[in-house]
Amino acid sequence: SLDGRTAMASGESRWITGAAAREDVQRLRARSSAIVTGIGTVLADDPSMNVRLTADQLYAGEPVRQPLRVVLDSRLRTPPQARMLKLPGETLLLTGVKDSERWQDLQQAGAEVALVELEQGQLLPGAVLRLLAQREINEVLLECGATLAGAFMRAGLVDELVLYVAPHLMGDSARGL
Repeated sequence: SLDGRTAMASGESRWITGAAAREDVQRLRARSSAIVTGIGTVLADDPSMNVRLTADQLYAGEPVRQPLRVVLDSRLRTPPQARMLKLPGETLLLTGVKDSERWQDLQQAGAEVALVELEQGQLLPGAVLRLLAQREINEVLLECGATLAGAFMRAGLVDELVLYVAPHLMGDSARGL
C-alpha cells in the first residue's frame, strides 16, 4: 500500500494491487529457478507458489517450467495437506529438525526435506543459498513476509527489490513491508 503495508494486522492478506502486478509476478516466477518463502506464509496463506500463465502468455509457445518451491521451516510445521504439495513441480522443505516420522509424512505428501544449519532457532539465509547453489539454482525469488525478507536483507543477500505500490492506505495497524 502507499503506507508500506502488505497485509492486515491479523495477518489476513488480500489483493491490493491490480492484474498487471499479478501478471508481472507470474513472469518473475517463470524466470526463477526457485521461489523461497517461510513457514509463516505457508501457514497463513496456503500459497500455490507456481507459474499460472500459459506458455503462449510467457514465451510464445515454449513449455512452462515450474520453479522449485522452497519453504524455510525451521521446526517442520508444514502441513502434509499444503496446497503446493499437490501441484505440478517440486517442493523442498528446509528445516533444522531431524524428526524422521515427520519427514516421512511430508515426503509421502510430495515434499523433499533437507536439513540446514540453524542459528538461534532460525535457518541461516547464507546456508540456504549455499544449498540451493549446490543444486545449480542461480536465480531465487523471495516471496515472503517481513521476517524472512529482513533476514535476507540483513545478510546482504538481496540483489534486487521489486515492489508494487497500490493506491491504498491500510493504516499503521496493518503489517509492514
